[in-house]
Amino acid sequence: MADPGAPPALDARELYRFYRAGEEETLALRGVSVTVAPGELVAVVGPSGSGKSTLLACLAGLDEPEGGVVRVAGERISHRPEAERARVRARRIGILLQTQNLIAHLDVAQNIRLARTAAGRRTVGGPSVRALLDQVGLLDRARSLPRELAGGELARAGLAVALANDPDVLLADEPTGELDGSTEQRVLDLLRARGRDGRRGVLLVTHSTAVVRGADRVLTLRDGRIGP
Repeated sequence: MADPGAPPALDARELYRFYRAGEEETLALRGVSVTVAPGELVAVVGPSGSGKSTLLACLAGLDEPEGGVVRVAGERISHRPEAERARVRARRIGILLQTQNLIAHLDVAQNIRLARTAAGRRTVGGPSVRALLDQVGLLDRARSLPRELAGGELARAGLAVALANDPDVLLADEPTGELDGSTEQRVLDLLRARGRDGRRGVLLVTHSTAVVRGADRVLTLRDGRIGP
């Protein structure tokens, strides 16, 4: 059960982000506000070019908004030096991408250990590497390199890495985009289970109807704005 007195897992207020190319200015985000409660799974949908990737980068502290503020479990991550954002990200945020979640020359278990080490002491009481591998059904692939994994195994290994720091919020970019139906459902079940334990929030950027059906809320992003 979520603690009713706990701060939101993710709270972003009035985010603005623009890019300049010569004299051209593109407004990628126009006053976007997003809140995710502990235990809530939120899906963000929208056409290509609507600002979804920019939003995810700002929420994760990988990019800085020109205006607005992002807090994770009550701690501000925006408008801080990169080194400080990286520390907050390592402790509080799990990031699941379609690709690039795993370091190619490290096996699955080593990738998880690296993510736990980056998070520091906060994960001491969290799940062990073995427990994480068991939860995603990859105990027998602990010593496998990323190139030795099939598509569904890569997605589940990436999820284990994203959860390695026992994050307050999990941010995912098209986590099931290249998976077949049965593998997509398995990954979705894992995401729901990890999000709905009442402690962490989950926000997914997706085009998947299966993800949308399983979400607690769906936000639509168009032209850099949240709308109906």
